[in-house]
Amino acid sequence: MPWQELSIPTSRSNAEALSDLLTAQGALSVTFQDNGDQPVYEPELGKTAVWQETKVTGLFDKEADLTNLCSRLKKDFNTLPEVVVLEDQVWERSWLEHFKPMKFGEKLWICPSEQNISEAGAVVIKLDPGLAFGTGTHPTTSLCLKWLGETDVVGKTVIDYGCGSGILAVAALLLGAKKAIAVDIDPQALIATKDNAEKNGVLSRIHCFLPEQFTPQTADIVLANILAEPLIELSGLISELVAPGGQLALSGILKEQVSSVKAAYYEKLELAPTAFEEDWARITGKRILN
Repeated sequence: MPWQELSIPTSRSNAEALSDLLTAQGALSVTFQDNGDQPVYEPELGKTAVWQETKVTGLFDKEADLTNLCSRLKKDFNTLPEVVVLEDQVWERSWLEHFKPMKFGEKLWICPSEQNISEAGAVVIKLDPGLAFGTGTHPTTSLCLKWLGETDVVGKTVIDYGCGSGILAVAALLLGAKKAIAVDIDPQALIATKDNAEKNGVLSRIHCFLPEQFTPQTADIVLANILAEPLIELSGLISELVAPGGQLALSGILKEQVSSVKAAYYEKLELAPTAFEEDWARITGKRILN
């Protein structure tokens, strides 16, 4: 069915109040987007991320009368929103038009379920639109996938801390890992991870946990593609998850944040040269043998 999309450019200080107003006026969903040039905003753990310049967008039924709402916005916030009609379409199909097979390293591929890779020796992750981010298109995920494709994971145990869609854990299992543990604070991410694992035939070898359900244990390979601030705050825990002699890959780090993240890990890890893609970095290393 068609929808009405109402968008309002605003400041961080007004974003929450606008969201509350749109919800009270019948918005079916409200989202925040960066409306400036702020590449990433890292709140404290548990806080909502809002950019300095934010676009607040509400989705309404096409038949909804937005006259009163527009008057309220003019009166209370001195702004008039942009309203556009979104015609009905099959959103998954629209998404697939822009999501083409992608190759990482020599043999690792990601492609939609309806497409196939004929290349000899290809390791293919089937991935479709889901409940959590992580399709390999963002440099932070791409950096991790390239590293996995170049790393011997056969027969090894893997922990994917902050798993999102589970793409890294699934990739490791398809490349020959024995077992993967996926941890995320978002229950929807764990649902998406299990769904993607099932689509790729590795569900029996993956175990999903919320952080409070997860009993810390060591693994041969630990992956953490989150953000710099939580990587630093969780450095003690994440370092201890790596078995002696095991490997760690960290991503979600901007170039200017590399030195701060490295400083949190260097005591227990022998760090390799940092890899970069666009404005993002990947830090890898081996756990120092005791």
